[in-house]
Amino acid sequence: MLKVLKATQRAGLLALTGTLFLGCHSSSNPPATQSETQPQPQPQAQVLPHAHIFPEVSAAQGDIDAALKTAAAEHKRVLLDFGGDWCPDCQVLNVYFHRPENQPLLDQNFVVVEVNVGRHIDENLALGAKYGVDLKKGVPALAVVSAKNKVIYGQSGGQFSNMRRMEPSSVHDFLDQWKPGRTAAGAAGE
Repeated sequence: MLKVLKATQRAGLLALTGTLFLGCHSSSNPPATQSETQPQPQPQAQVLPHAHIFPEVSAAQGDIDAALKTAAAEHKRVLLDFGGDWCPDCQVLNVYFHRPENQPLLDQNFVVVEVNVGRHIDENLALGAKYGVDLKKGVPALAVVSAKNKVIYGQSGGQFSNMRRMEPSSVHDFLDQWKPGRTAAGAAGE
């Protein structure tokens, strides 16, 4: 079951997401020569830059082919992440992937391929369909694929398209559910 953020958590994450796209940087420390009698600037929260996650649209099939080889050699599954750098929910998913509770699970079990769907979700549609992902329902959308290129699971209902309102634990639960060694419908033939 997907978990939903509490209103206070959602507000904090939305503020974080907003700063991801503003890209504003400022110094929180006054110059060393500033007099103690002058007003001190207020410290500001650390601003996270907007992440460049997704490669060029044309890279998708080559990246998938390379990931399948790596997954076979390392006994992992391939995790296809359909989305775009412009998508705030894709940015949040990326942040959640790299949280301390999720990163080890991701690294130990999956080879991740970011699949760029274009600014208007009009690119790599055939790849989405091939891997059971309905991109019309929104992004980010994930597919789990065996090293033999068999679809184990594809998000067809836009399950992560509202990632900003979801807890990081929903990503952990997803990764844990679809990691190798877990018995799941469609996992035969791995």
